[in-house]
Amino acid sequence: MSEIPSQIKRQAMDRNFQPSVRIGKTGITENIVEEVRGQLAKRKLVKIKINKGIYDREDRAQVWEYLAQETSSMIVHTRGNVGVLWYKS
Repeated sequence: MSEIPSQIKRQAMDRNFQPSVRIGKTGITENIVEEVRGQLAKRKLVKIKINKGIYDREDRAQVWEYLAQETSSMIVHTRGNVGVLWYKS
């Protein structure tokens, strides 16, 4: 796994960088994975928010790992119910 550039980390932690994908009560579906894939192909950096109460802390960590694996991306930052994935082209 390669090092994530500092500019990508800064952009991921910027408060003005809004979530573009939300995971609701239906959880992770193939549609969510496809949406994340599509956004990563266009923008390389995607912020994802999971609605509160859907997953506990351990499950959220597994969600980020699963999404990163399924979309061939890297986890840049996670905090609470928000995570940022980066696709290195």
